Amino acid sequence: MPKLLRADQMKKCIGCYSCMLACARTLQHDFSPRKAAIQIRSVGGLQSRLVVDICRGCTDPPCALVCNCNALTPRRGGGVRFYKDRCIGCEKCVEACIVGAIRFDEDNKQPIICIQCGTCVKYCPHEVLSMHEV
Repeated sequence: MPKLLRADQMKKCIGCYSCMLACARTLQHDFSPRKAAIQIRSVGGLQSRLVVDICRGCTDPPCALVCNCNALTPRRGGGVRFYKDRCIGCEKCVEACIVGAIRFDEDNKQPIICIQCGTCVKYCPHEVLSMHEV
């Protein structure tokens, strides 16, 4: 069964960025949290609540619809598969993402895309993230 990433327990998040570091290391072979497909950030203010920017696993992903080179294809159960070798770096997927979960990596000239692999879940020490069967 396909699974999708969820962050249902954000109130438990302490902002350790372990999920971001694991994602960047696994997908981008980089140690910078900025290279992660998942982004934890503060909404600011005195309470400084944390929120997460992640792929919501659209069943009809707009990012894949605008991809002219078939680098993004819809994944069974939601989300997309990303074929780096097909990507031409046009950034249309970044603009098309309705939740703003796709960012562009200027170093590699390619988008940073969540592939719903669950690596971030394994490294979250407070069980904020989980994978749900679709």
